Amino acid sequence: METEIQKQIRQQLEQLAEALVASEGMELVDLEYRRQGRRWMLRLFIDKDGGVTLDDCANISRELGDLLDVKNVIPQAYVLEVSSPGLNRRLRKKEDFSRFAGQKVRLRLVAPIDGRKKIVGELEGVEDESVIVAAPEGRCSVALKDIAKANLIYEF
Repeated sequence: METEIQKQIRQQLEQLAEALVASEGMELVDLEYRRQGRRWMLRLFIDKDGGVTLDDCANISRELGDLLDVKNVIPQAYVLEVSSPGLNRRLRKKEDFSRFAGQKVRLRLVAPIDGRKKIVGELEGVEDESVIVAAPEGRCSVALKDIAKANLIYEF
């Protein structure tokens, strides 16, 4: 469970990272800030049209590391990782669900809906504040606020 201080730190990190990544013509797909074993991890997942390169990741890592040192946002030692979102990209924003309509997705829900905590199917898009998925069990509508985690499913 995230403490109030961790939540505040994560929000500051998201604001700084979002602005920096956008200034470089990229998108902040996701940000994770959590304790892993004995150390704190800050992971950024970035993307841009045509995909990100290793140089893009190194550049953002260097710039964000310097910015965080100056701003002193994180009170303890941490490890910073920057990478592409990968094939099973996480979907967070309403725009993500619209952009990837037609793709296969996996939704993990905050609470069960019709007895299901997970939904897998084809993403149809967004209507108002709900995500529409065509699942084998039938078409379903899930409020964005009820989605704990959503990922694309890449099929070979």
